[in-house]
Amino acid sequence: MTSEPGSGRAAGSPAEDLSESELVELATQLQALFLERGLTLATAESCTGGLVAHTVTEVAGSSGYLRGGIVAYADEAKERLLDVPRDVLDAHGAVSAQVARAMADGAAARFTTDVSVAVTGVAGPGGGSPAKPVGLTYVAVTAPSTNEVRRFLWTGDRAANKRASAGAALRLLLEVVRAGPQRQPVAAKAGRE
Repeated sequence: MTSEPGSGRAAGSPAEDLSESELVELATQLQALFLERGLTLATAESCTGGLVAHTVTEVAGSSGYLRGGIVAYADEAKERLLDVPRDVLDAHGAVSAQVARAMADGAAARFTTDVSVAVTGVAGPGGGSPAKPVGLTYVAVTAPSTNEVRRFLWTGDRAANKRASAGAALRLLLEVVRAGPQRQPVAAKAGRE
């Protein structure tokens, strides 16, 4: 485990080569928790290319809590679609705790959700540098009164790094929601409208 200043709680890990069924199992747990607590979700993804949202929608009934997602691969898309400030991108780079946090905040604002998750990183095999090597990934979750960011350093190939990052995003969502936010269940709200 490693820590990075200013990134909130942080973690480092070798790549976990998660299978699609393992990711879907995490998404199944997530759906049960979000529906039980009456929460809504938005995603903002870069290096995972929409894999988090894809995994969530593999579970029937995900429309009960997932409001939408944005794949913002280019810096311009992060700025335009997620309102990531240009000065944050310039100061810290797209692969940073600060940008992950801004992406999560932007997704929550764009979709008006209770909770959002963002992933940004270097999936590989190219694109790394000594300061930001292949496998470096930041995952952020924004929820009521919480903004959590974790740092990971995966060591797999591109596909394994993407799956590991998606798994980390789903696990962090589970952790944050289990520890905190709760609203009225969606079914109960719908009955009153």
